[in-house]
Amino acid sequence: MSKNSQSSMSSNDDGPDPMDLDPPLSKGADGGISIRSDSPSYQYTSSEDATQIPWTFSQIKGTMDDDITDADIISVVEFNSTGEYLATGDKGGRVVIFKRHQKRNSPILCDYNVYCTFQSHEAEFDYLKSLEIEEKINKIKWIRQPNNSLYLLTTNDKTIKLWKIAERRPRTRNLNLISDEGNTRAFSKFLKVPCVDKDFSVEALPRRIFSNAHTYHINSISVNSDDETFLSADDLRVNVWNLNCTDQSFNVVDIKPANMEDLSEVITSAQFHPHNCHEFIYSSSTGAIRLCDMRSRALCDQHAKWFQETEDPANKSFFSEVIVSISDMHFNSTGRYILSRDYLNIKVWDVNMESHPLCTFPVHDHLKSRLCSLYENDCIFDKFECRWGGASKGIMTGSYHNFFRIYDFQSRAEVCYEASKNTQQLGHILQPKTVGGTRKPRRDGLEFDSSNEIPLESLDFNRKILHASWHPDENILAIAATNNLFLFQQEFLDS
Repeated sequence: MSKNSQSSMSSNDDGPDPMDLDPPLSKGADGGISIRSDSPSYQYTSSEDATQIPWTFSQIKGTMDDDITDADIISVVEFNSTGEYLATGDKGGRVVIFKRHQKRNSPILCDYNVYCTFQSHEAEFDYLKSLEIEEKINKIKWIRQPNNSLYLLTTNDKTIKLWKIAERRPRTRNLNLISDEGNTRAFSKFLKVPCVDKDFSVEALPRRIFSNAHTYHINSISVNSDDETFLSADDLRVNVWNLNCTDQSFNVVDIKPANMEDLSEVITSAQFHPHNCHEFIYSSSTGAIRLCDMRSRALCDQHAKWFQETEDPANKSFFSEVIVSISDMHFNSTGRYILSRDYLNIKVWDVNMESHPLCTFPVHDHLKSRLCSLYENDCIFDKFECRWGGASKGIMTGSYHNFFRIYDFQSRAEVCYEASKNTQQLGHILQPKTVGGTRKPRRDGLEFDSSNEIPLESLDFNRKILHASWHPDENILAIAATNNLFLFQQEFLDS
């Protein structure tokens, strides 16, 4: 492991063995899945998959105006490990944290309200390179709570910051033996009645700043399972940091060639294994995923496993190198499976099978004939994220026209919904959407036959869902659509 400064790192923790997927959703006594008693009454048999259970609208955050500034566009969404808190970052460098408020006997499962707002990053200028550094928040990662305070990492293109979010305790004033400034004082013959300020406030305090370790733009950060280290990745390097040390990092991957003209790929994302602190994966623009083991060598220039699907030469085109680039990837909760997203597909990989993916879900098959126009308007370079469901049974990703798709990993079923400002009624059941080929005239002379089927030429490529997060334990989705945050829930009871 090459060093950015003098130090070393080792790990002997083998971690748990890979496990199978978590068990399917629990069923009722009658073998079916029942919806909450205070929700629309739907019953599904055990033979039906999770995509058949309706998703309902819960909340929308942000302004409803169509005239928005670029700084208001949400660039990252992330639940914490318990799902009690939800953080968003935007292109203006701001971070907004929402806290869940669960009311008894309430049909609202995901009632999240603003808990704290702070400015994480400011725009900077690199005078040595004559380069402006944007304040946009690229990634947010939570650190498991060591106490009552919250800790999270935020990053823009160059600088990573560790923040502490703490509640300010109520302040007691007018004490007899202690002044309001905290100094002791002599007792007065006049007895004072103490009082307590009830003003509640939450503070965001910067605790660490990790900088000057990346020449290129940071695209990923990931907290290790040991809760002491984290990694950061840019186009050509992956570095490992200790949370308590800001002046040194360890370079574990470096793919920069001696001659930049020989550069054939760049790193697009990286993540630590959820249990094995010595393992991590990183993806590249060639569609490859490499699993590295830091126990085997210091500099992981030789991977332990390589996951890549061989492309059929008959399907190769001018756009092949662009559409195979992996925009996002994630381990599932057990570390047995890897979920990856490229422009056209979502793929699930088994860590024990490197030759081909376990399954492939097409997302943008309907856009294959329009790659040329998508290349001209730069939409082909959009980076869509993907997410596992809390029990690793569901898979979610975004698309254009504010569509988002949910897949059932076991049954391979899928459903598509739209995050729309027009449906703001609490408990509104989302209607499945489909993308048609062309407009077909109806028999009665009207233009189109179905309100739930969108013709291909009517897709709005300016409305797109790039960022989302799935609650770690429940079927609650937080989806960013431009400057709005949508919250959807899937309601059912375990009997």
